[in-house]
Amino acid sequence: MLPRRRSRGYTLIEVLVAFMIMALALTVLLRIFSGGVRNVAVSSDYAQAVLIAESRLATAGIDDTLAPGETGGLENGRFRWTRVVSDYEPSFDYRPAVDGLHAYRVAVSVSWPNGDKERRVELKTVRIVHEGPQS
Repeated sequence: MLPRRRSRGYTLIEVLVAFMIMALALTVLLRIFSGGVRNVAVSSDYAQAVLIAESRLATAGIDDTLAPGETGGLENGRFRWTRVVSDYEPSFDYRPAVDGLHAYRVAVSVSWPNGDKERRVELKTVRIVHEGPQS
């Protein structure tokens, strides 16, 4: 009887299992990477929308007269903004302290398409306008 020789290579099963493990690992890594890239894009859009909203809040009453109403527009071809100005009435206890002042509530909403859904950011503030005699 001849002594059995031990094989020195890999069997087909071992090679297939190694390829399957490698394929699963690469799939997980690619999903993590693509998710990270997608999150960076969404974060960039949010940052841009917040900057647009902040600039529209800052220019309320400067670019045009601060009065109740709604204005809107389109920035960078995809960010739709709306600014709503309404009267703001302080509570009864604070009315003597704000005599001669008028307050407006200003809300800016920015929306943009993102895949199959629409994203939105909204910022609000109160602006005070002096209505007393001009000096």
